[in-house]
Amino acid sequence: MGWNSWDSYGTTVNEEEVLANARFMAEHLKSAGWDTLVIDIDWYDPTARAHGYNSNAPLILDEYGRQLPDPVRFPSAADGKGFAPLAAAVHELGLKLGVHMMRGIPRLAVDRNLPVLGTEYTAKDVADLEHVCKWNPDNYGLNQAHPGAQAWYDAQLDLFASWGLDFLKVDDMQTPFHSDEIAAYHRAIAKAEAKYGRSIDLSLSPGGWVATSYVDFLRENAQMWRISDDLWDRWEDIYQQFARLARWAPFQTTGHWADADMVPFGHIGLRAERGDDRQSRLTLDEQKTLLALWCMGRSPLMVGGDLPTSTPETIELLANPALREVLAGSTNNRETVRERIFKHWWEDDSYRGEFIVWAADAADWADGTPSAHAGGHYAALFWTGSDDFEIGGNIQLQSIVGLDARDADWTLTDLFAGAPGKPADVRIEGEGADRVITGTIPAHGALWIALDPIAA
Repeated sequence: MGWNSWDSYGTTVNEEEVLANARFMAEHLKSAGWDTLVIDIDWYDPTARAHGYNSNAPLILDEYGRQLPDPVRFPSAADGKGFAPLAAAVHELGLKLGVHMMRGIPRLAVDRNLPVLGTEYTAKDVADLEHVCKWNPDNYGLNQAHPGAQAWYDAQLDLFASWGLDFLKVDDMQTPFHSDEIAAYHRAIAKAEAKYGRSIDLSLSPGGWVATSYVDFLRENAQMWRISDDLWDRWEDIYQQFARLARWAPFQTTGHWADADMVPFGHIGLRAERGDDRQSRLTLDEQKTLLALWCMGRSPLMVGGDLPTSTPETIELLANPALREVLAGSTNNRETVRERIFKHWWEDDSYRGEFIVWAADAADWADGTPSAHAGGHYAALFWTGSDDFEIGGNIQLQSIVGLDARDADWTLTDLFAGAPGKPADVRIEGEGADRVITGTIPAHGALWIALDPIAA
């Protein structure tokens, strides 16, 4: 659970903006589980701008071709200090700091033929000029068949670990899937962790076309991996994640997560790659749907809005303790129902939307924190249509709590209780085994509940 500068600032975020978000997170969101800040792409480009990348950018590199922060945007990085002072400031707040990186080696290092630290090789020796990123001009690939390629990643990660970084989002790794590069990066992280005695989490991007058949390899080499391309503040982007998270939910394990991408809430687009200055265009109900779906699918949460200038309603949503409760304290998460709904079943052109149900079992957290709903269950009921949907009597309580518990008594808790917007219309109706969960779901909305057994 963290913040990433991409949706707000694109390639242009500066030190004071990072610190402002860190201070806000520490004061308002840390207690709800939010603890990581990530500086996204091109922090080493002094010519970075909104709405795109710069060809032949004068990247700031050290004598071995390793990227250094732009000291104009990050004044504390001057005189070779790198991100060490900023990391220390973030750690003082009880938070973690991460940065974005591109796969490979800077083109500028190759053009200058800089040496690879600790070897007799140069950047030209280890570069792979054939496998380069299609959308960002900063880097060449690395030829992993050459022994100097691993040495270059080792040197880069040694520098990052010496700064005290906790998290690395590494891009252009999965589309196409560069398994040799991923494994090499993981090895470099492991060496740096052993040397400096601190852990560094690895997040892989982007995620288009990533197959579940890679899951064992991904678990061995990363803590997070994207399962889609960039997600922005439009309903279509959220809708497409339903199928992806349903596919990946059975593979989620503690410490190794399929990532449904960023949470484009709050004040975004200040100097972003896509769109202009705005509060998120997602409706309040669409935002609740995203949060419920990401949590039921156990996806990491990385919010993109500038926190100090986001709306109070946004912060209220993010501060909901149910987010961490379900992310950390649920198991057997799965989609149980998906039905296309028509106004008239015999009329193809009367399609209204999809009714989708997710269920999960409450569980103790991996760190030993007891479950908030011991012996209970979670459910999320989603509606993708553009009008309100009456659930009716189709979702039996026993489909969530299990056939063996269908005669027990259960209480229902709205996990969005106290959140902005209208109170949820959701309830248990009926008697015994015939009980159903019913109510009204707003357009593009969700009902998110916990079910607790009542002691006999």
